[in-house]
Amino acid sequence: MLVIFLAVGLMFTVRTKVFQISHFKYWIDVTFLQLFKKDGAHVRKTDDKHAISQFQSLCTALAATIGVGNISGVAVALALGGPGAIFWMWLSAFLGMMTNYAENTLGIKYRYKNEKGDWVGGAMIYIEKGLGWKWLAVVFSVFCVLASFGIGNMSQGNEIANGLYNSFAVPKWATALIVMLLAGLVIVGGIKRIASVTEKLVPFMAVTYIIGALVVIFANASAIPDAFGAIFGNAFRLSSMGGGVAGFTIMIAMRRGISRGVFSNEAGLGSSVMVHSASNVKEPVVQGMWGIFEVFADTLVVCTLTALTILTSGVYDYTEYAKYIGTDLPETLKSGVALTGSAFESVFGPLGGGFISVAVMLFAFSTILGWSYYGERGIEYLFGLKAVPVYKLIFILIIFIGCNASLKLVVDISDTFNGFMALPNLIAVTLLSGQVTAMTKEYIAKVKAGKETVGGEDLIE
Repeated sequence: MLVIFLAVGLMFTVRTKVFQISHFKYWIDVTFLQLFKKDGAHVRKTDDKHAISQFQSLCTALAATIGVGNISGVAVALALGGPGAIFWMWLSAFLGMMTNYAENTLGIKYRYKNEKGDWVGGAMIYIEKGLGWKWLAVVFSVFCVLASFGIGNMSQGNEIANGLYNSFAVPKWATALIVMLLAGLVIVGGIKRIASVTEKLVPFMAVTYIIGALVVIFANASAIPDAFGAIFGNAFRLSSMGGGVAGFTIMIAMRRGISRGVFSNEAGLGSSVMVHSASNVKEPVVQGMWGIFEVFADTLVVCTLTALTILTSGVYDYTEYAKYIGTDLPETLKSGVALTGSAFESVFGPLGGGFISVAVMLFAFSTILGWSYYGERGIEYLFGLKAVPVYKLIFILIIFIGCNASLKLVVDISDTFNGFMALPNLIAVTLLSGQVTAMTKEYIAKVKAGKETVGGEDLIE
């Protein structure tokens, strides 16, 4: 399955002539830099009561993607794949940028307005309208709903409950009730309320975490060259620690790193398309570029900083963790939070561990909010708007189960539904790749001819 993710990303990278690099200055200007410009108001806000702003769509998508995996998942990838796993995580993100670009470009192209006047889009929409395969759109929607209960709900609630129980002995049932209440207050308000919360929560938690990670990294600045040396050196190590079978370690590093990248930024899953399609933008390629930035921020920034804090702080001992490479971690290390927490404690003392505990809870909570909307779109496609309130109630109740279930059960459920959700989407974007390429070429031609601007009201609905 991981090979398919990479192959699709490589296909779009080649067909768009490495757009993520060749047009880096342009797409970063159209997206992130617009947030700080006087004429970027159209990106930051919208007066359309049936749409959300481009910034809100980004924050809601990042709320779902920047989750516990950015803290604990990276640590587990390091422990089970060695430092070389980070290189392969970067590669998967590099290719995943263009998969996410393609998904969101198609999302805007095929979206429509529902009975309430709200924009509705997603992989299920371009599967049905672009390919005419309603049956495959139904399959995608079913697994989208199931995945929202797994990766988007139970696994996140489980991390919050375990974190509060281990740090402050808070009973898991009590945590479940609190999370249900807080999440419920936001979720019942629909995409407008979710976007309103995430546009404040995501920048706060991301910037705070980034600053904390940078402090740890620069406090150990002398170890930065060695950290990068370990990443690149171990990415191509051709034998295991014990001198075993040639190629063993490189394959493990590839599998762990690519897996971490894919399941962190969700490129290819077809999930974030649903919220990007609710944006007030009218040009498909522009929203596609927000998809590129989403993967960039999630994996190449946040995940990389987590890896560097662990590698530079000295808490990661390659010879110690090498015995786990290609096998599995003991139960005490499986969450990965402890390793990242130790890295922060090396600089901040006990406050570092508390900082990571709070970060995990915020990241997990934001993921619950983002994924609730994805599941809502899936339910609406399957049963119509009348089923959405029922879905929201079930989603909120399942938080209680996730907070009290075993970690292994939750992880197994999440991984299974993710894979089944991704396959229909990857088939669709591959078969519709010609349209993505054509739209990209047309847009670039308009930019060169001066018919498209970097920013401005002409880019929104």
